[in-house]
Amino acid sequence: MTDAIRSLIIALLLSALAACSTGQMVARTSVSIMDGNIEAMNRETDLVLAEAAMPANIKLIEGLINEDPGNLELLASAAQGFYGYAFGFVELADRQRAEALYARGFEYGKRGLQRLGVDIDFASAVPGDIDKAVAGLGNEAVPMLFWTASCWAKQIDLNRDDPARLAEVNSTERLMHRVLELQPEYYYGGAYLYYGVYFGSRAPMLGGDFARSEQNFASASAVTQGKLLLVDVLQAEYLERQRLDQQRFRQLLTGVLNNPVGSFPEMALANQIARARAEYLLSRESDWF
Repeated sequence: MTDAIRSLIIALLLSALAACSTGQMVARTSVSIMDGNIEAMNRETDLVLAEAAMPANIKLIEGLINEDPGNLELLASAAQGFYGYAFGFVELADRQRAEALYARGFEYGKRGLQRLGVDIDFASAVPGDIDKAVAGLGNEAVPMLFWTASCWAKQIDLNRDDPARLAEVNSTERLMHRVLELQPEYYYGGAYLYYGVYFGSRAPMLGGDFARSEQNFASASAVTQGKLLLVDVLQAEYLERQRLDQQRFRQLLTGVLNNPVGSFPEMALANQIARARAEYLLSRESDWF
């Protein structure tokens, strides 16, 4: 290697380092650590410990995003973190706070999608606009699409008495539809789970379809061979309540409670959250049937 070529390579390396701040370098090298942290959290069985730890983890992700604002993995992790914390530990006790947390997750998801080229105003976009905007996205966009749609849909779910918010549900569906096209089994069949709720939570005259809901819940269950207990919990909460099948409602939830802890180690926390939610739903059974 000649001295001229060596000097050129050194100059290029120094230029690249100068373009990337120390904070960005730390943020980017921290992504693999965050992945390990998320995996460890998913395996946690102590709900008290998990609830105490999650806010600090979320704030750490936000701090890393401040250093590297365009990092897609961090933006998706933030959307996922706000969704998981709100759903698992806040929603049943404080719906207003949960809505605010879902909104924060949605904002990170939107930032990620905009980074991927989805240049639309989500507040005013109609489903057709969203279809066009996401049509060119590939598998690398699946996490962002999934968690953005999930956070957005939960905000709507907590505002079912607001017609303006309910009108947005079809827009969330177009984001999830792209996930279904690209990677339907992402996050343990999460897209199927979304559609189970989407079709099951509304009366047929309002766009619901109980048969399609049941089919999607079955597809979600098949992805993990029935090991992800949230599938049965959400089927009971949304589909069986809507079609007033009290026997099936109770059967699904008692089955969740009787499932042994540790039966699905890689999603132990989600299953513990499912058990807690099943207990809550059974305590409200007389209010709904």
